[in-house]
Amino acid sequence: MSDPTRPISSDPALDHGGMTQGERRALEIVEAAETGGRKLFGGQKWLVTALALAWCVFQMYAAQVGTVDTLLLRATHLAFAFALAYLVFPFRKKIGVPQVGVPWFDWLLGAAAVGTAIYLIVQYPTIASVQGGVLTPADVWVGTAMIALLLLAAWRTIGIAMPIVAGVFMLYALTGPRGLIRGDLGPQLQLHAGQTWPQVVGQLFANTEGIFGTAIGVSAQIVFLFVLFGAIFDKLGAGEWFMNVAQGLLGGFRGGPAKASVLSSALNGIISGSSVSNVVTGGNITIGTMKRVGYSAEKAGAIEVASSSNGQLMPPVMGAAAFIMAQNLNIEYRSLILAAAIPAFLCYGALLVVTHIEALKLGLRGLPREELPSVRRTMRSGWYYLLPLGYLIGTLTINPEATPERVALNTIFLMIGMMFVQEGWRASRDTRGLGRGLLDAGRMLVQAFEAGARSMIGIAIATAAAGIIVGIVTITGLGFGLADIVQLVSETFRGLFAALAGLIPGVNAAGVATFGAMLVVLLMAQLIALILGMGLPTTANYILMSALIVPIIARIAGLDTANPAQMLPVHMFVFYFGIMADSTPPVALAAFAAAAISGGNPVQTGVQAFQYELRTALLAYMMFFNPSLLLIANGRLGGLPWTEAIPMIFFAFIGLVAFSAATLRFLHRRTSGLQTLLLLAASLILIIPTALVWNAAALALLALVYFWQKAGSRNEPPLRPAAA
Repeated sequence: MSDPTRPISSDPALDHGGMTQGERRALEIVEAAETGGRKLFGGQKWLVTALALAWCVFQMYAAQVGTVDTLLLRATHLAFAFALAYLVFPFRKKIGVPQVGVPWFDWLLGAAAVGTAIYLIVQYPTIASVQGGVLTPADVWVGTAMIALLLLAAWRTIGIAMPIVAGVFMLYALTGPRGLIRGDLGPQLQLHAGQTWPQVVGQLFANTEGIFGTAIGVSAQIVFLFVLFGAIFDKLGAGEWFMNVAQGLLGGFRGGPAKASVLSSALNGIISGSSVSNVVTGGNITIGTMKRVGYSAEKAGAIEVASSSNGQLMPPVMGAAAFIMAQNLNIEYRSLILAAAIPAFLCYGALLVVTHIEALKLGLRGLPREELPSVRRTMRSGWYYLLPLGYLIGTLTINPEATPERVALNTIFLMIGMMFVQEGWRASRDTRGLGRGLLDAGRMLVQAFEAGARSMIGIAIATAAAGIIVGIVTITGLGFGLADIVQLVSETFRGLFAALAGLIPGVNAAGVATFGAMLVVLLMAQLIALILGMGLPTTANYILMSALIVPIIARIAGLDTANPAQMLPVHMFVFYFGIMADSTPPVALAAFAAAAISGGNPVQTGVQAFQYELRTALLAYMMFFNPSLLLIANGRLGGLPWTEAIPMIFFAFIGLVAFSAATLRFLHRRTSGLQTLLLLAASLILIIPTALVWNAAALALLALVYFWQKAGSRNEPPLRPAAA
């Protein structure tokens, strides 16, 4: 029997590196998309490592002293990202065919990009105080170079979508009667007076409302430390330990490997905000074991994609977008993660139900207990991994004086100490010697620092590039024009719904019209988020949606934008749909990574994952129409008593179960058309908080379908278990 504390291999056909070909390809997808796919050797490799270490040390120093000037911190953050982006991300990325070495033109582009950031650091005091914010021709040229090089870096690191969107916004800013581009452009393009190019450069380059705005500020101040925390925690061995715990706990149940995938992804989501890397980290084990018990390659990959994508919903990290959301709402981060906890657990609880339904459909069993890791031995071997996690979560939620960056930094220091103790003890135990163990710990720490810095390249570039869009929205007032257009559409539908409701006696036509108009606006926002998410990472997607769409929804819904309790459900709505975009075909890197491991079709994997993710869409609507799910009551965050929260959580879960069964067309067995409609009715009733009698009616509908199917199944032969 294999070592019960080791993970189960997903495929016996390993290549020379100890991985299957599919796992290697999935790792290449992650490298190309998130950490840079260029292969470096010798001095170039050492330079990248040195830059990564220097970036980590600078960020930790800034958090330690807490007095680094705002623009200095943000510009230095971007300078490091520029340097690494041009060194490790090739212009043309081809999976499986990495570019070797840094070409001469990338040295020049990287040096020029870093030079623009250094120029701003040196020149900014003069621009702000002596020049009164007015740029000289030299300032305009350098600012223009930074914008161009930033968009080129964004193209390399996060794809072509962001540069195109940013370019369109800048072009819009230049239109108008006083803009660089004049003429009869039509009323739609003349919603503002127009800007000259020096004005645009001044907005984006030389103040803190453009490239160096809130988004990159949060990236530099908070996000970097949490990403570094995740990299060190994973290198310490916590990710593998989480996987073994999940396999040992759930692997033996019906469809157990799928349930273990859900649990391990939820645990990994606590420390990682990347759906693609979560797929590769856990999928190389869970996908193979899911296929062993009878899931198809596409279903196994889709379950891993859905569970890994939802990792961004798990507090306390929640990806970089959550930190920016807290800043946008002007609330403490601890308030946000407490509010987001219940929806995250509901989302994963519903996904466990989805995996169980799929197992019932296929007649699957779990893995034999003798093939699973021993829970007792696994817990005993890695219980101390819970110490830094407990400190991080406990301090964030309990201590009102602790800032997120300080807590993350202290946790990093704690884990560095744990790494040296762990490796020293292991080396002493297996006779390698204490000195060798400490050297190994130092090597692991360098690797963790480099991994953390590489993971931050795309986030830093994305937040800086998104600042271009936010800056243009600010300088042109574009949001007000879009709000007018969307409001016109909503008013049109409001009249239509009012007319239809008026045909039904006893119906509140005004209420139906308001609800219908709001639903149309939300559907439009949902579609925009999904489309943008095909080309943008979650963080950039959220920044763009929060700048453009969130104010529109708030205006039409009549919300107070200064009240975070009213605005949080709107922000969470667009955030959830941005996450869903990770599994939305045709562009879904998480699905391609999972398909590379499973050997399945990537498009079919993405389509299946999107079907599983539909429950996330329903949950987004539940949060919007029922803010109590975010513990909001009496107009304030955290104002909901637990006596009210518990039944509310229960009925929300029932709604998600009913909806999942309806979309999968299966509960105890395959549902008929009428049964599916009854399940959908139950789920829709529970979207909006209603009287207890309606909640009871929804529960009764679900029970009716279940017992109806149980009665019918007595006359059918039992399902055959799928072949292993």
